[in-house]
Amino acid sequence: MISRSRRLTALLCALTLSGAAALTACSSDTAAGGAKITLGFSAWPGWFPWQVAQEKGLFQKNGVNVDLKYFDSYTDSINALSTGAIDGNSQTLGDTVASVSGGAKLSIVLVNDNSTGNDKVIAREGITSVADLKGKKVAVEQGAVDHYLLLLALQQAKLTEKDITLVPMVTDQAAAAFLSGQVDAVAAFAPFTSKALERTNSKAIATSAEFPGAIPDHLVLGEKVTKEHPKEVQAIVNTWFETLAWIKDNKDAAIDIMAKRGGVSVAEYRSYDSGTSIFTKQQNIDAFTPGVTPQHLNFQAGKIADFMVSVGLTAARPQVDNLFDDTFIKAVP
Repeated sequence: MISRSRRLTALLCALTLSGAAALTACSSDTAAGGAKITLGFSAWPGWFPWQVAQEKGLFQKNGVNVDLKYFDSYTDSINALSTGAIDGNSQTLGDTVASVSGGAKLSIVLVNDNSTGNDKVIAREGITSVADLKGKKVAVEQGAVDHYLLLLALQQAKLTEKDITLVPMVTDQAAAAFLSGQVDAVAAFAPFTSKALERTNSKAIATSAEFPGAIPDHLVLGEKVTKEHPKEVQAIVNTWFETLAWIKDNKDAAIDIMAKRGGVSVAEYRSYDSGTSIFTKQQNIDAFTPGVTPQHLNFQAGKIADFMVSVGLTAARPQVDNLFDDTFIKAVP
């Protein structure tokens, strides 16, 4: 099964190695003349519609030449964007804020979805609440979005990370370790939640549904790409909504495509529906509008920036004021 690491720290590391200048330089070359825009995506239900767009010829229909690149490792897609090997990527808000902290110039142009249950903290039999994790072994990918979910859940239960034994592992290995009984709990995302829940009498004791808006997923492009190739970016955003309409009218065929891309059965894929809330155009507009509630991206970005400082991922609070570009959403027909 495929892997979606969803790391907050990967892009910080990559930028340290390659320098932020590589992002704009290489992205400009890739998209030169509007001939081609290379987009990355990886294993997450909210991003699989891109596969539908490709297979049904919807990019071409909207007059844009897209090289859609699938990454088995989400971390690799983050690194590819940071070095300019691709022009855009589907990634979480947390990873994007991390890249901004490292010096990248990026623009979020589209909200794909919010995680509304497909990120979970799953525990063995006998552990019935997050409070019961005190003193227990919990596997999670450090710096990843499910690490953030775990910390939110612990805080809600009046615990901290010091109250548990954190076992750092990449997400697929963490789910396997939990299934084999090596740890007491795991924080993971779909599709690895399905594997973890195969452990007898295991259950989710916290999910992203309890923290509305905390885990939004986006289409992120190099800032230079949005400035130099707005026509192509607009066509890609338009294609996203046309794809959602096609999926609505052809749900069975769409699920077949997306389940195959995800390496899961159709039945498993259908089980993810309620845990990933795909955003409409209006929900996008509302999210991009500045505000002080969890539905607003600027609010969530601020919370994530504070989280990064509190856990030592960055010394200075990232500046996210210019991260959100609602130009293309507002121009969708």
